Amino acid sequence: MTLTPRPAARIILLDPAGRVLLFRFDPDDRPPFWCTPGGALDPGEAYAVAARRELIEETGLDLDPGPEIARRYVEFTTIEGVPVSADERYFLVRAPSDAVDTGGHTALEQRVMTRWRWFTPAELAAHDEAYFPEDLIALVATHAGADA
Repeated sequence: MTLTPRPAARIILLDPAGRVLLFRFDPDDRPPFWCTPGGALDPGEAYAVAARRELIEETGLDLDPGPEIARRYVEFTTIEGVPVSADERYFLVRAPSDAVDTGGHTALEQRVMTRWRWFTPAELAAHDEAYFPEDLIALVATHAGADA
């Protein structure tokens, strides 16, 4: 199987209480799962620029993504059914509140991103549905400091 390269920017968004925002995806072809905000880069787009764009589109927040904190290479099939090899770059962003505006979601996102939730690390550890990245708790602990 040929994999399509998919550079992507992902945001670990923390609210003032140190909770992380995840969106629940309910695709037609697999069990539900949760993901951080973010998505594929547009052609020629830099990772940090994409992170800011995705944050605005998915949460309504126009915040500086700051420096890249992590990088992952993962293979998966997108919601559209495309097998990809993703080069994902992660950015830690602190939100001024827990308010989220999903009005910028695309038609596909409106269909499959059925809800969102702020999770504490303990809630994530006890959660019974898959979430990505799988090492999110460790990433938050390593990069967010004692308040997470």
